[in-house]
Amino acid sequence: MKTELDAETVLVTGGSGYVGAWMIATLLARGYRVRATLRSLSREGEVRAAVAQRVDPEDRLSFYAADLLSDQGWPQAVEGCEFVVHVASPMGQGLPKGTDLVTPAREGTLHILRAAAAAGVRRTVITSSTVAAQPPLPPGRSEGKPTDETAWTDPAEKNLSEYARSKTLAERAAWEFMERSAGKMTLATVLPGMILGPILAQSVSGSVELVSRMLTGRLPALPRIGFNTVDVRDLADLHLRAMEAPGAAGQRFLAVSDFLWMADTARLLREHLGAHAAKVPTHRLPDFVLRLVALFSWDARFMAALLGVRREFSIAKARTLLGWQPRPAAQAVLDCAESLVRQALA
Repeated sequence: MKTELDAETVLVTGGSGYVGAWMIATLLARGYRVRATLRSLSREGEVRAAVAQRVDPEDRLSFYAADLLSDQGWPQAVEGCEFVVHVASPMGQGLPKGTDLVTPAREGTLHILRAAAAAGVRRTVITSSTVAAQPPLPPGRSEGKPTDETAWTDPAEKNLSEYARSKTLAERAAWEFMERSAGKMTLATVLPGMILGPILAQSVSGSVELVSRMLTGRLPALPRIGFNTVDVRDLADLHLRAMEAPGAAGQRFLAVSDFLWMADTARLLREHLGAHAAKVPTHRLPDFVLRLVALFSWDARFMAALLGVRREFSIAKARTLLGWQPRPAAQAVLDCAESLVRQALA
């Protein structure tokens, strides 16, 4: 725990997001001063209230307006910071078909890196994704050697989702920027799978939406897909370790726990949540139905590409170099569901 006098300042981008809020809370709990960027400062009160569920921000949390599509605001936000944790990135859910995800992800990353390098930041940690480290697999394949951080997704791969393309190109751009940079700043990237665990804000988005849909009955049947899951608390902890450890400079870190099929997730909910899981589906959705819906829905198109696919990832580097040990995926699922129930969001 840092004292008031030696507290260093960290900029967290995307402070109103699920991971962003947990990152802020984790840093504050460790004694850092935190700045957070928001597209609109009107959400400052919401973020403060969310973070206060875990730690009192006191006077160590401040907010800056900045947008991924603009250079404006980033130099002011990062000035005087020792570290940057760049979490913000467009997801795609709920956006119109054809929405450009690549430009805000890639250009936003470069806006932030340029500002951080110019301000003399010591290290930037970027939230990438396991979708940026996925060699091609034959349809439905569920076996093979675990993937490690040397693997990269081919952004030109046929049927690759726009989200996967955006995360891959954004991370590639970050490493290419660092190759050209002659400054003191170092870079580390963290590549999470599906992010679950307790929620802080009174809203549901991203991966948590899937659990919410199961609990509320908005997902009537279970597609034959699964995810490599990580608890949001463990993910925030890994970002912090990657930020602080000297040996993390220049490294990618995969961040997953266990793989769970959606049927496994549904079973966990039914076994542990009693009446709160009464609407959790029990029937499997035929593959052809999901493929048909995928012709019209972004969410379904994203899921259809995962039908029958089980990937394995090695987290040996995070364990050995940073001492990171994630919770079991089952705990992340149940803690997520229980927090949704407590906040009357499921």
